[in-house]
Amino acid sequence: MALSRYAENGVFSPARIAGALRTTRDEIGETVGLGRDAVQRKDRIASQKTQKRLREMVEILNKVEPRFGSDLIAYAWYRSEPLPGFSGQTAMQLVRAGRAADVLEYIDAVDAGVFA
Repeated sequence: MALSRYAENGVFSPARIAGALRTTRDEIGETVGLGRDAVQRKDRIASQKTQKRLREMVEILNKVEPRFGSDLIAYAWYRSEPLPGFSGQTAMQLVRAGRAADVLEYIDAVDAGVFA
């Protein structure tokens, strides 16, 4: 997954992310815990909060995509696979709660051979 594939004019683009993942901008916003305006209005798309949440999701997908061989399957994992040690929460739920760093640490631990 090339990060530049998801960017436009120096910022992560909800439209490009949605296109790559074959979904809608609204679903991308919902997936990262943002409202419709945050992924529709230009000024809100460029905001620090919106860019941070989009970046976090893209970083997580980028880390797990090689395991699954497809960004679509990585996205399905992100949305639906409960993570051990997080009370059955998915990566999506953790990102929405502001815990993307925990998800990235979990992925790094699994990659290092430490199982939760």
